[in-house]
Amino acid sequence: MTRGEPVEPGSFHLSVAVWTVNSLQRILLTRRDPDKPEYPNFWECTGGSALAGEDSRTAAVRELWEETGIPAEKSELTQLGSLQEEDCFVDTYILRRDIPAEALRLQPGETVEARWVSLPQLDEMIDAGIVAPPVVGRLCLLRERFERFLEGETLEDPAGKD
Repeated sequence: MTRGEPVEPGSFHLSVAVWTVNSLQRILLTRRDPDKPEYPNFWECTGGSALAGEDSRTAAVRELWEETGIPAEKSELTQLGSLQEEDCFVDTYILRRDIPAEALRLQPGETVEARWVSLPQLDEMIDAGIVAPPVVGRLCLLRERFERFLEGETLEDPAGKD
């Protein structure tokens, strides 16, 4: 598939999302570049599309590195779930990592700002309508597992490791 071209009916592409949380139960959000065609200036978790030949964990590690400069190993990711949308499957992961916001390396053209927020602050941002709607919708479906991880619970990976 070529980025930007319509997906043929019955075909799907693979996307990934990565929520990064720190030991203080703060959640990393990045703000989308204002020149992005979809949801400019909205806040979101890290994510993007898998490249040809990539499994979802490889894509998640790559996207996390490209958009934030955070290194991770595939084995460090916990899968929150896999959701089927209209023309894609979205595998959502969560990672615990302590890194100051000023140490992040944001990807030009993708992300322009980053911040660590508490869960109540994330909910306030969602209520204010400044978090990208697809991100909000996916989080709602995976919220229970997300909160359990945030609170320090070790989650079983629903799909096993790639």
